[in-house]
Amino acid sequence: MINEVAGAKEPITLGAAAGPYSPGIIAGGFIFVSGQLPVSQDTGELITDDIKAAVTAALLNVENVLKAGGAGKEDIVKIVMFLSDIKSFSDANEAYSAFFDGITPPARSCFEVANLPKYAIVEVEAIAVKP
Repeated sequence: MINEVAGAKEPITLGAAAGPYSPGIIAGGFIFVSGQLPVSQDTGELITDDIKAAVTAALLNVENVLKAGGAGKEDIVKIVMFLSDIKSFSDANEAYSAFFDGITPPARSCFEVANLPKYAIVEVEAIAVKP
């Protein structure tokens, strides 16, 4: 059985979504979170000039979708992180590590991609267990 995450909405809206998708889907005891861009929860602006701040913002947006589905960052089992420049991996990894400080970090894949929606510098998607 597949259910949309109840009440989940993109934490910050930058106009129309990049496509027809749900922010999160609950299926088979898991929550699948669509890729989240580094949109600041404070300003609503896309963070484009600071990879550490961008990774943190994208992870916070993932966490917001999880909260709407009744989970938290401690329930994440897999992250996929897309970077527009793999040279920023070290700084991205530092922000990632800080976000998961104090809990077991999830499995992760990280890729450099040619481009991301809205020319973002990072996008993060996640899979979490539904507590």
